[in-house]
Amino acid sequence: MSDPASPHPAAARPELTLADQARLVAALRRQLASHGPGGDNTAADDPGGEVRLFETHISFVLVAGGSAYKLKKAVNPGFLDDTTVAARRHHCEEELRLNRRLAPALYLGVLPIAGTPDAPVLGGPGEPIDWAVHMRAFEQDGLWDRVLARGELQARHIDELAGLLCSLHRQAAVAGPYTRFGTPGQVRAPMLDNLAELARLLPDETDRAALHALRTWESAEFTALEPVFEQRRRDGRVRECHGDLHLGNVVLIDGRTTVFDGIEFNDDFRWIDTISDLAFMAMDLSCHDRPDLAHRLVNAVLEGSDDFAGARVLRYYQVHRALVRAKVAVLRSAQAVGLASTEALALARRYLAQAGRCARPGRPSLSITHGFSGSGKSTAAQALVESAGAIRIRADVERKRLFGLQAAERSGSALGAGLYTPEATAATYARLCALAVPVLQAGLPVVLDASFLRRSQRDEARCLARDQGVPCTILDADVDRDTLRRRVGQRAALAADPSEADLQVLEAQFRSAEPLDADERALARRIGAGAGISVDADGPVA
Repeated sequence: MSDPASPHPAAARPELTLADQARLVAALRRQLASHGPGGDNTAADDPGGEVRLFETHISFVLVAGGSAYKLKKAVNPGFLDDTTVAARRHHCEEELRLNRRLAPALYLGVLPIAGTPDAPVLGGPGEPIDWAVHMRAFEQDGLWDRVLARGELQARHIDELAGLLCSLHRQAAVAGPYTRFGTPGQVRAPMLDNLAELARLLPDETDRAALHALRTWESAEFTALEPVFEQRRRDGRVRECHGDLHLGNVVLIDGRTTVFDGIEFNDDFRWIDTISDLAFMAMDLSCHDRPDLAHRLVNAVLEGSDDFAGARVLRYYQVHRALVRAKVAVLRSAQAVGLASTEALALARRYLAQAGRCARPGRPSLSITHGFSGSGKSTAAQALVESAGAIRIRADVERKRLFGLQAAERSGSALGAGLYTPEATAATYARLCALAVPVLQAGLPVVLDASFLRRSQRDEARCLARDQGVPCTILDADVDRDTLRRRVGQRAALAADPSEADLQVLEAQFRSAEPLDADERALARRIGAGAGISVDADGPVA
């Protein structure tokens, strides 16, 4: 029984300090190196050997064998407070809950640490003095920043991430109408804080000039977007997201894309617009000289989430995320010495420059594809996505969405029936034009990927371009009919494409198509094999 007069009765055990934790981590490292973790609830795959220690400003991570043990530092840097064992336990449990949504095989459990800082027992009995997240270890060479640096990040990896992100956002909890999350003021606060802090941390006049320009841009942009932020909150687009989706928090494990280390310690960093998650990775890919992959990701997520309207806030969030990374790099530079400090400062300025690029005015244009099924329209449109940052809106996908089907689902519709009645086709083309409006207003080029074989369909798109004050281009795919029949037959046999066009549909297109008139041919650009497509101020050109 404890002495009530004691300054530290059992019920009020002193909290660990950061110095205490440093001793604890050193002791755990020695234990793991000599004979594994011990205790009753730890993994059996850590028989001892080399133990690596990774340290950030808020955590210690020990990697031993096939396991990693992550401890929260007893610090309060302002955006979190982990100075109590209760807080650290809560954040360990939250990290487990949140990250199991995307990486259930990576996050194994939460372990208590008993004993003393000099003789800790990981997973042992007794009153815990600290807590650790138990994870499956992985090779650091699989981190996306390293994979990209080796030139090995591929389109398929981007598509995997897009699928994971769409699934996460679709299932994530939605911010309630009476919470602060997603309100315009809450969206803006971190942007203003980062601009102010960077102005304090970067004394160079060139840096100050760049930050002044960004402050001016932000003021005007926020004024224009304030009602959009509020509308997106009302529409349920503010959700419990990942919150920290940059290249260092995605890894290839057994060849598969795995997202980890989402934000658990600050609700405001996690309850955000889904586009903010997307913007972070898109910005980071662009900043690391892969805008093609960034554009591919943006297009895939906007299409997969049915959130083309999110393009309106994409640039604002990209600027915000670039400033976040710039601030992190500046702080790292202040903590480092020598070459490491210089490199971190250079990285901060690289992100600051990326923020400036994201804030540049857009060059919107509208392109429509024209051609029979199998003529390569979608391939050309995808090339514009990756080369010019165009957003592709596909009739085959949106037609199915109108009927509640996924892109790869087969409708079983006969020619001229089901999804392919004249009424359904008219509704599909109207939807393409409606979805294009917010993307054009965001300053991005748009490609409407459909056959556009009827003059009335093309006229509708040209009216949209005129109303939005943007140039219109017709991307004309002219392929001989025998080649079309071969391609469509092969594609129909695979049944793996959103298009359900078969040879019967193709022959019907041949009979009903209305060729381009002289005024339309003046707007046309040839697409197909050997016809490179790019985008200039007047739209796509061959």
